[in-house]
Amino acid sequence: MRSEDIHRPSEAAAFGGRWLNRFARLPEGFLERRSAVPVAAPALVMLNEPLAHFLGLDPEAMRSREGVEALAGNRPIAGSEPLAMAYAGHQFGVFVPSLGDGRALWLGEVEARDGLGYELHAKGTGPTRFARGGDGRASLGPMVREYLGCEAMAALGIPSTRALAVLQTGEAVRRMRGFEAGGILIRVARSHLRIGSFEYFAYRGDERALAVLLEHALACLDPDLIEAPDRALRFFERVMERTAALVAQWMAVGFIHGVMNTDNTALSGETIDFGPFGWLEAYDPATCYSSIDQHGRYAYGMQPTIAQWNLARLGECLLPLLSPIPEAAVERANAVIAAFPERYRQHWRERLCAKIGLPPDPTHEALGERLLAVLRAQEVDFTLAFRRLSRLGREASEADAAWLALFREQEAAFAWLCDWRQRLSAIESADPPRQMAMLAVNPAFVLRNHLAERAAREAAEQLEFGFFERLLRVLARPYEELPGEEDLYRPAAPQERVTVTFCGT
Repeated sequence: MRSEDIHRPSEAAAFGGRWLNRFARLPEGFLERRSAVPVAAPALVMLNEPLAHFLGLDPEAMRSREGVEALAGNRPIAGSEPLAMAYAGHQFGVFVPSLGDGRALWLGEVEARDGLGYELHAKGTGPTRFARGGDGRASLGPMVREYLGCEAMAALGIPSTRALAVLQTGEAVRRMRGFEAGGILIRVARSHLRIGSFEYFAYRGDERALAVLLEHALACLDPDLIEAPDRALRFFERVMERTAALVAQWMAVGFIHGVMNTDNTALSGETIDFGPFGWLEAYDPATCYSSIDQHGRYAYGMQPTIAQWNLARLGECLLPLLSPIPEAAVERANAVIAAFPERYRQHWRERLCAKIGLPPDPTHEALGERLLAVLRAQEVDFTLAFRRLSRLGREASEADAAWLALFREQEAAFAWLCDWRQRLSAIESADPPRQMAMLAVNPAFVLRNHLAERAAREAAEQLEFGFFERLLRVLARPYEELPGEEDLYRPAAPQERVTVTFCGT
């Protein structure tokens, strides 16, 4: 596209699909209607064709010149109604009353092949009224990294936003480390509503808007509750349950979100906003990679506590909808918030017990926690420890040596192994099916920090995407060990370690 054509009106690109666009029907106070700011030379880096098919969209149309221009915002998409969503949020515990999509646009909602609505959202499309002085753009490296994060989580079976496409813009963006290649990410979610969406109107005392927002959230996420008595309370309970399940899944694979602000906590129970995320290597609940988290508020082991704190903020917003009697509303909200620890604990117990191949009960959970204590004391790699454990049987074998080799001092590990085998003998389960079940929940591959960083760096600095594509092939099958990819399953070597991750804004 020639520079003089950038701002010239263009014919809409047609991707097909059945566009619902329910959020676009909300009142103007919920959003800012606007189009993306065109870019100089958009080019497609990666298109998720299976996801496009699932959404009922045409991948070939998206790959065309017109389609790439439309994904980048240089021409409209037929059926799309771009807008910036309004929301607030607690960022590191400090309330910010107006955040919103400052460098992103909600493109629309399509009905997918499963009959549900999914929203398309573009990051890096230029400033909106929520930009707070920012340029509204994104660097290509962080967009590649988010693409990897989305797809890694989805392949692990954990609810997450998905990555539909990533593009380069042909423009440079200025960041703290200098000029970087510009990028745009198109992501997909069941809903982009966050706790901060409710906080935006609660702060303004707009009870009518809160009721409208609840109506919309129910229609999109919990339509069976629309006619239910106490539907606000039932919705709050659903969000609590989804959040408890999600965080337990994060913890079970060693995922660290990195910035669990309320504006990054989705009501749908999906992992959203992959910024300074990372995966555990040496097991330590205090692990925190984020460059902006100076006090470890969002460290790995803090994630369940922060999830409950965030839910308390949602409960405060819902008070006018829970009961016209303030005391009764507070009592109802507190009951939901107080139920979170036990609901989380149950999900975590199921996950942890599955990781050690035993039925979920408090005794087996305690055995799993004992293993975690040994891992922590000896700084053992979280992923490798459980993966190698999955291959052990109820009798000692040659496979024991590979597992025990992970420990500096093997006495404590051997003692735990003996107790584990005693429990296996008590439950009378055959080794092969139990080992297969363990291998199905203990991944061989997780998106280790040095792998994500290398792919992002090569994309941003060299416009080289070969390693990015290689990672996508392997992370699509995280519970398998693919021949020839052995270097992707090991922890980072000392010179490769990435101990600090960045937000990418």
